[in-house]
Amino acid sequence: MTDLRNQRRMAASIMKCGGTKVWMDPDRLEEIAKAVTRNDVLILVKGGAIKSLYKQGNSRGRHTYLLNQRRKGRRTGQGSRKGPKHARLPKKERWIRTIRPIRTYLKQLRDETKIDAHTYRMYYRKAKGGVFRSKQHLKSHLIADNIIKEETK
Repeated sequence: MTDLRNQRRMAASIMKCGGTKVWMDPDRLEEIAKAVTRNDVLILVKGGAIKSLYKQGNSRGRHTYLLNQRRKGRRTGQGSRKGPKHARLPKKERWIRTIRPIRTYLKQLRDETKIDAHTYRMYYRKAKGGVFRSKQHLKSHLIADNIIKEETK
């Protein structure tokens, strides 16, 4: 058996793959052994005596399945979480989600003239100060202070 390490190295360089991915035709080994220069090896590559094996890939099927499960809200329990409480939903993001509906509701009440500008400003400041947990909490305050009437459905 002839030593084809040099030819394997040159073929790997030409085909831009690793040495282990170089396949040599067993029927044409003498012809391959005679190839001394890169040009000789390139001719053999073009002739089909030397080929590159397929690159082994990792299947993403299982990973895709898990991602889809997470999008549906599965697999997100305590044991799957890393980092502190506010790493997944920052405090600021939570604040934004709380304050926007409250301010929108106050503006709506003011525009419908259910509250005057003074009352609006007072409750706006309270909202900014974090008095109200939610829009519903704000409504209960307004009803308790007799500013708006309780809505019946």
